[in-house]
Amino acid sequence: MLIIGANRLNALFCFMDSIKATFLALLTLACIAVASLNASAQNDGKTLVQLSGLVLTSDSLIGVPYTTVVVQGTGRGTISNGQGFFSIVAEQGDVLVFSSIGFVTGTYKISDTLDLSRYSIVQLMTPDAIYLPETMIFPWPTPADFRREFLALDVPPGDIEIAKRNLEKQRMMELGETLAYDPSEVASLYLRSEATKFYYGGQAPPMNIFNPIAWAKFVQAWRDGDFKRK
Repeated sequence: MLIIGANRLNALFCFMDSIKATFLALLTLACIAVASLNASAQNDGKTLVQLSGLVLTSDSLIGVPYTTVVVQGTGRGTISNGQGFFSIVAEQGDVLVFSSIGFVTGTYKISDTLDLSRYSIVQLMTPDAIYLPETMIFPWPTPADFRREFLALDVPPGDIEIAKRNLEKQRMMELGETLAYDPSEVASLYLRSEATKFYYGGQAPPMNIFNPIAWAKFVQAWRDGDFKRK
């Protein structure tokens, strides 16, 4: 029995020695990887900077939501949240490009003499105003005069046919399936879905089968013949 116990103890020691050797090898590889990353990040004297900040309007200092922040000349970037806050990792000397619909595109160059790894900025966005030529509107004396002139308006037949074709139900359905969603609509849908998840967190969401309002709408639609084949 003592001989068997010693053999088991020897095997245990060997197993622990192999684990130590494996751990030391993995630790060495990790140190080499970190050193190589630091060396590559400090090429040409550049170091990484954690840049955070706010994107605000220049006239009212209100956060500009969902502003695109891209490092110029690269494919790296991020977007600001609903309050205009953003955070991105860049190198010293990089140029950040801020773009948002309705605002003039802005740029910010990270100084190459920073001695901090974290830096905060406030980026002001100027509204992109488009000035249209002046238009003078003269009202008609009476609604009857307006109706008579409107009906007498000469519209080319080709434009009428194009308008009718574009307003066809099948055409509208095709456009609805192919056109991209509006960014504000997508953001609103995402925020509402997240709010619903938090609202019903920890409980089962309600089922419309027990909703009397949904049943009332169903009965009304049935009476109106909305389910009949056309």
